[in-house]
Amino acid sequence: MAGEKFDSKSFNPQAFGAYTERIPNLKRNELIKSKALKGNQDIKRTFNSQTGTVYAVLPMHGLIGGTAQNYDGETDLESEGTETFERGVVVIGRMKGWTERDFSEDVTGGVSFMDNVAAQVSDYKADLDQLTLTKILTGIFAMTGKDDKVFVDEHTTDITGVTATDKDGNVKNVVQADTLNTAIQKAAGDNKSKFTMAIMHSTVATNLENLKLLKYMTQTDANGVERELTLATWNGRLVLIDDSMPTEDVPEVEESGTSGNPGYIPAQPAYTKYTTYVLGDGAFDYEDIGAKVPYEMYRDPKKHGGEDTLYMRQRKVFAPYGISFTRKSMAAKSPTDDELANGANWELVNNGKAGSAKKTIKHKAIPIARIISRG
Repeated sequence: MAGEKFDSKSFNPQAFGAYTERIPNLKRNELIKSKALKGNQDIKRTFNSQTGTVYAVLPMHGLIGGTAQNYDGETDLESEGTETFERGVVVIGRMKGWTERDFSEDVTGGVSFMDNVAAQVSDYKADLDQLTLTKILTGIFAMTGKDDKVFVDEHTTDITGVTATDKDGNVKNVVQADTLNTAIQKAAGDNKSKFTMAIMHSTVATNLENLKLLKYMTQTDANGVERELTLATWNGRLVLIDDSMPTEDVPEVEESGTSGNPGYIPAQPAYTKYTTYVLGDGAFDYEDIGAKVPYEMYRDPKKHGGEDTLYMRQRKVFAPYGISFTRKSMAAKSPTDDELANGANWELVNNGKAGSAKKTIKHKAIPIARIISRG
C-alpha cells in the first residue's frame, strides 16, 4: 500500500481501512484488553439489520431473587417472576476530512505521505473514541433521578475536602495507596474485583509515581532489549494516562469573619480537582456499527493546483452497562459531545414503569466509578 498514488483513482478504501487497523493503537487496544469494552451481538444485530436505525430499546433481563421458603411438606410453594428492564442504546456518528496539496509533495522531493496519514487516522480515531467515553462518563455522573443519584453518590469518592494527614505526614486529599481499593469497595462491595483499569490525568499519575505506587509495564524488542512502556498498573489495575480527563479549577477563598465565631470562613488557596475514572469488566458494550463509506478520497485538480482530500466516517456504540440513554435532549440522529455529557440523557436501566412500580438495576452491579482528588 505504501507508495501508491494518493488520489481518487488509485485509492482503495477497504485496503486503507485494513491498513489503519494494523497501526498500533495503545489506547483502544489496552481498553479492549482490559475487558472494559465488551462486544454485544444483540446490539450489533439490531443496528445492522434495521435500515436507518440510530436508537434502540433493548431488553435486559433481571436477576432471580426473593426469600426461600421452608420446605416442610406443609407450606405451599410460591413462585416469583423476574423483571425485564429496558435499555436505550444510541449509535454515535462522527466524521472528519483532511486535505493535502500536490504542491506539498512537489516541494518535498516527492515524499509520500500515505503511511503517515494512515498512522495519524488511527491515532485520531483512538483519541476520538476516548473523548466519546469521557463525555459519556461525564453524563452518567450528572444524572439526577432519585435512584440515579444513589449510583452517582455511591460510585463517587471525593477526597478533595479531606485535610487530614497520614502517619507519614502526607495530605490525604491526593490519591494514596488505599484510595483505589476504598473507592471500588464503596462502589461495588464484594463485586470490586471486577474493576480492571483506571484512566487518569498525568498529574494524578505523577503523584502515584512519586509515591512509588505505579508499576510500569515493559516490552522486549526484536533486539532483546527490555524497554519501559507508557502503560502502568495501580494495585494491579491497568492505568491509562490521559490529560483529557476532567479537571476543575477551584478559586482561592479569602478568610471571612472571626475564628471561632459563627459564619467564619477560613482562607483556602486555589486548587484543581482531578477526576479519575475506574472501569471494570464489561463496563461498556462496544460495537463498531460501520458507515456505508468509512473512507473516501476526493480529488480537485483545479484548487491550489491540485489537492486530495481524505474523508473519514464512523458509527459506533459505546453503551455503559446498566445505564440507559434516554435521548430526552438529543436534536439530531447522532448525539453531540455536549448531549452525551448531559445528565438528562441518561438513567439507570429500569422496567419502564413509574412511581412505586418502577424498579432499577442494582447499582453495585455497574463496574464504573470515579475518584475526585487534588492530584
